[in-house]
Amino acid sequence: MDQLRVGLVGGGPWARSVHAPALAAHPGVELAGVWTRRAEPAREITAVHGGTAFAEFDELLEEVDAVAFAVPPAVQGALVVPAAAAGKHVILDKPLAESLPAAEHAAAAIAEAGVCSTTVFTLRFHPPVRAWLAGLPAGPADADTTATARWLSGALLGGPYSASAWRAERGALLDIGPHLVELLDAALGEVVAVEFAHGGEPDLWRVGLRHVGGARSTLTLSLAMPVDPTEMEVTAFGSVGRHVLTDRPSDATVSYVALLDELLDAIAGGRADGPFSAARSLHVQRVLARAEELARE
Repeated sequence: MDQLRVGLVGGGPWARSVHAPALAAHPGVELAGVWTRRAEPAREITAVHGGTAFAEFDELLEEVDAVAFAVPPAVQGALVVPAAAAGKHVILDKPLAESLPAAEHAAAAIAEAGVCSTTVFTLRFHPPVRAWLAGLPAGPADADTTATARWLSGALLGGPYSASAWRAERGALLDIGPHLVELLDAALGEVVAVEFAHGGEPDLWRVGLRHVGGARSTLTLSLAMPVDPTEMEVTAFGSVGRHVLTDRPSDATVSYVALLDELLDAIAGGRADGPFSAARSLHVQRVLARAEELARE
């Protein structure tokens, strides 16, 4: 194919500011159209970026090679199953679904269909983050290694995401948590246990993780802190040395373009098991589900 025909599902701030402009601008991609549950957002996006405003999700599936999801986790978890069954590659938001069973069902559907999938772990497509990871010793970190990750934001206090119902309900753990859990997993080795998790007001989460080689890490997360700009820092220290990361993407479309480049390469090579696939997203969601479970005890 000359271009990958991608259909965008969703019409909120993330769809408008990141998905649509990046898809429309990429030379290897055609933004074939948009579907939203209310017709008006889809028409507004296609008026700016081109493509067809589809009246039904099934109509979009008939006209595309891949589907990009920019919707709440409950909606994504439901719609990704028929998309994969129709043979469409998928660009996933995080978390994969609203619950662990729904995420397992979605990941199984993608695996059974054999389609390519990738997840918008924005940090992991950011060059400074990749350089930070490359500076760490290879292999799982040992028990003499500790890492801390802090992400404090006021996104629920005002701005484009303050009206997001699922973020208000599930908080920073399900919104920011996937990014940092996935990054720490890549930095120190697979997360094998959640040792503690506490959630409090105002949307303040503290989570402790244990990694396969014995390293431990802690996360502090909030979407309801009166800070501007957002505070983000990840530090690994101990036998790995001392490695500090404070650079997060200022323009998420740049990371999204890198995601598209890698997805196109995977599709061309027939590789369905990329590093940010649905299976990776499911692993992260299992960690988060355990943290939610501990926080309720």
